[in-house]
Amino acid sequence: MNNVDILSINVGMPTQVTYKNKEVSTGIHKRPAEGPLFLTWTNFAGDGQADLVHHGGKEKAVCVYPHEHYAYWENDLKRTLNYGAFGENLTIRGLLEKDVCIGDTFALGEAVVQVSQPRQPCFKLSVKYDAPDMPLKVQNTGYTGFYFRVLKEGLVSREDGCRLLSRHPKAISVDYANRMMHHEKDNVAGIRSLLEVDALSISWRATLTKRLNGTEQDTRDRLVGQD
Repeated sequence: MNNVDILSINVGMPTQVTYKNKEVSTGIHKRPAEGPLFLTWTNFAGDGQADLVHHGGKEKAVCVYPHEHYAYWENDLKRTLNYGAFGENLTIRGLLEKDVCIGDTFALGEAVVQVSQPRQPCFKLSVKYDAPDMPLKVQNTGYTGFYFRVLKEGLVSREDGCRLLSRHPKAISVDYANRMMHHEKDNVAGIRSLLEVDALSISWRATLTKRLNGTEQDTRDRLVGQD
């Protein structure tokens, strides 16, 4: 795997917007930063999330999205998309969901990060694009992006790129994890193999464990804004 390009580092604090006649607080409106930013255990300097139950925190400190998917969504939405269009902190090039595995570690300048889970789309994408089915479309295409947890804090700049340090020995891709979570819900063997990845996030581990035990609740609520 070659070095991955960082096209943009995007940050922004939560804002209030109106959606379906309700006030919604969201941190999805990210803007490209001009220069290097310090990455802490929980986020980039100047960044914030409105819903700390489903976004942010140590397990989901950095949201990453491949720029290769932008063309698909520009065609689907009939509009030009700027960096940070999906609320991601890093818009990258050269690393797709099928290429990166849960537990892979990367250097981002001075920082060291690890893939923790796929990005699980929520209704805030509907808010941003006034498209009720947008989260489900993201889920169904598999063009989700993914999250990094931070193993070492440090300064990050676009010029540093994203350099692979180690591949996780289980080699379970983000794409595979998405399939197990959203499309192959009865694939017990596949789910068990995903749960064997020690680096999988706590929230995904809990959901998949409940599924195996037959106690999982319907996660579709998050897609339609009932979280």
